[in-house]
Amino acid sequence: MGTAERRDAPEVGVAERPARMVGRTGPERGIPARTPGGVRAGRQQPLWVEEPAKRRRMADPVRTAAVRAVLVIAVTLIQAMVAFLCTLAGSWAAFPMVISSVASTVVATWAVVDVWVTRQVWNQRYGVVSEPSSTARQLRRERRAARRRERTARRDQERIARRAGAKRLSHP
Repeated sequence: MGTAERRDAPEVGVAERPARMVGRTGPERGIPARTPGGVRAGRQQPLWVEEPAKRRRMADPVRTAAVRAVLVIAVTLIQAMVAFLCTLAGSWAAFPMVISSVASTVVATWAVVDVWVTRQVWNQRYGVVSEPSSTARQLRRERRAARRRERTARRDQERIARRAGAKRLSHP
């Protein structure tokens, strides 16, 4: 039994658990019980169980921009390391590598900003973010309070009408 199944299952005491039977699936995690010959009986257990993702998948344009940014950043880091090593070695390639590392840093910054902008644009066009603003929350609170006051006033009127009817001496 997995964690989610254990959470939803009713509490079972040790005395109430079913005993293991030869050739049957064991009570824990669906693992088949061992047969007398030592070979597992029953079906094979899958290697993994797919669980739903906790977060939604990124949109395709955003994912593309993110992959591009990661690649550019990786190249920039490699260039910076090569420039550092060339400088330590006193190589003639140190100066061009430092210049290309600076340019690559600008491009990497641009790539990261591109991911952010692409995500914002995609959310504006296709993704409705339903987070109520504070004004919407305030309006909802006021409407709820007004409905509560109306219900209370209606109940009070009905109570007054019932009391007035009880004091009549004769019924029409």
